Amino acid sequence: MTDLVTGADGLSRCAWGASTPDYAVYHDREWGRPLRGDDALYERLTLEAFQSGLSWLTILRKRQAFRLAFDGFRIDAVARYGEADVARLMADAGIVRNRAKIEAAVANARAALDLPDGLSALLWSYAPAPRAARPRSFAEVPATTPESTAMAKALKKRGFRFVGPTTAYALMQATGMVDDHLADCHVSGDRAGV
Repeated sequence: MTDLVTGADGLSRCAWGASTPDYAVYHDREWGRPLRGDDALYERLTLEAFQSGLSWLTILRKRQAFRLAFDGFRIDAVARYGEADVARLMADAGIVRNRAKIEAAVANARAALDLPDGLSALLWSYAPAPRAARPRSFAEVPATTPESTAMAKALKKRGFRFVGPTTAYALMQATGMVDDHLADCHVSGDRAGV
């Protein structure tokens, strides 16, 4: 498989984004687009943590069930979860039932509530300056960066869990803090207003 493919629609996209219809929609409409807002970024941080060790496609296909199970990823709601909620989530076949990840999601909501300037401000403070050009191949895309390592360290210091440098970099990619669409991908690389 090459890193860039042209789909039946005539559009060039990053190869992973053309591998399934679910990925194509996610690639074209969400991945790499700047995302702000505490609850929106909490959702992505939580889903990236649940993805650890699994396929992103698994998480993507369960996202609606996750949203229902976690009260729309409203930080204030999840922060109030107790043991009964953890038990409810462990019994929910629509999501990934991993106690450590569920407990981390609750702990992370509580930690997010304690951030004086909010989660969005903290996460975006680690976004690097836009690179001069998009990568030509995925061989040029790192798994971690100094910024993602610093983000993960800052989150852990504030009580967040399941937020290592690789997860932090995946979050940065998904939320437009970095633009890792390939050079000839049809998706706009515009980070205007960021």
